[in-house]
Amino acid sequence: MTTHAVPAARPEPPPRRTYATDEKLLARVLAPYKKHCVYLRAATVTTHDGNASAECEFVIPESCYIDDTGHLNSVEVNICYNQMMYYLVAKCVKEGMPAGFETWTLEDFWKRQLPDILIARFSSSFRRPVNPRSFAGEMEFQSVTRRAPGRGAPFLHAQTSFRYWDTDGGRCDGQATLAFVNIP
Repeated sequence: MTTHAVPAARPEPPPRRTYATDEKLLARVLAPYKKHCVYLRAATVTTHDGNASAECEFVIPESCYIDDTGHLNSVEVNICYNQMMYYLVAKCVKEGMPAGFETWTLEDFWKRQLPDILIARFSSSFRRPVNPRSFAGEMEFQSVTRRAPGRGAPFLHAQTSFRYWDTDGGRCDGQATLAFVNIP
């Protein structure tokens, strides 16, 4: 009698999930910002293959620090990135998404939002001017890993990518590396 090995079944990929804007969560995430610096209006979060991403809508009625340039500038790119990133992390925590924050609670996030989430590296490239009055953006966590160099305090190291665009073909994209310190 001959026996044949049966190949192991491939594990099913995790389901793709999409979450519409959580207005209450968004308001709480943006609470630390000055009223005239709240640019994020809506965010749809998606998880797939263990990664999380957010597609967002932004409006900048008036620059918070300079006369009107007529286009999105690097300071505003960074502020929008922060708002999009904070919301994405908070939503991942709230929904228990597999994006590196599975052990966090929302209380952990609120405690760490401003003092313990650091941008270690940030770069952006403008391909075509983006209209700041109405534009979209997205960011994705490409990886989130726990590190403890030299037996020091552990932290989360996150690689992210982002981009912005408008209806007239404006485009800006970039990458950011994050460090989440004093992690639970």
